[in-house]
Amino acid sequence: MTTTLAIANQKGGVAKTTSVASLGAALAELGHRVLLVDLDPQACLTFSLGIDPEDLELSVHQVLTQGLEPTEAIIATDDGVDILPATIELARAEAELLTRTGREQVLKSALEDLAEAADPAYDWVLLDCPPSLGVLTVAALTAARAVLVPLQCETLSHRGVGQLLDTVHDVRRFTNRKLEVWGVLPTLFDGRTNHARTVLDTISQTYDLDVIGPPIPKTIKFAEAPAAGRSILATSRSSKGAVAYREVAANLVDRAARKPARVTRAKKA
Repeated sequence: MTTTLAIANQKGGVAKTTSVASLGAALAELGHRVLLVDLDPQACLTFSLGIDPEDLELSVHQVLTQGLEPTEAIIATDDGVDILPATIELARAEAELLTRTGREQVLKSALEDLAEAADPAYDWVLLDCPPSLGVLTVAALTAARAVLVPLQCETLSHRGVGQLLDTVHDVRRFTNRKLEVWGVLPTLFDGRTNHARTVLDTISQTYDLDVIGPPIPKTIKFAEAPAAGRSILATSRSSKGAVAYREVAANLVDRAARKPARVTRAKKA
């Protein structure tokens, strides 16, 4: 059974795309078949895995707006994961989908079609949401079993998380009653500072959410990986960041194996 997980936070700079690429590679290392879906018009996930968006003729934009079969746009990567890439064209998708009936369901329908066509089926589909709460993010939440929220261990990074949880609540009411919030993934963590440790300690009680650990450390190795077109698991296999993402991936596998939890509304900060 495929587990579709949306990685979402409307605040940029929280290592969201890095988390999608790294978790995807870590899950692939564990023997899972993984698809990454780049839903950000900036196409950072696509670029970070060695694909130049400007060279692409087909992308997730055509899948969402023109009914293209996902298999026609999916690309295999050197990290052992497949990607449904993005291009700048995706910036038009918000406007094109805005007046379309059933726009919230368009990604869910495409992934359902893919599940029937793919052989073997994907074990995991990770959705890299744009840093906004627009149509594309709502479509991702509608298609997902659960959402994971990367959160930088700094006070200002908390701004807007309450809005994301409100959006999750609305999606549960109208388009995806079974959507779960698996928790917060602490990123860019500097264990040498009291501030980072304090923020980490208060995340759980602030948002009434689980903390998916271990926290991802801040390291220059993450900035070096996209330049090589690979994830940190390939460019710096034994680094603290790579080790942390492997542990998080194993924890997510355990979480996916549990029966779906009873959905309740998460508390806002």
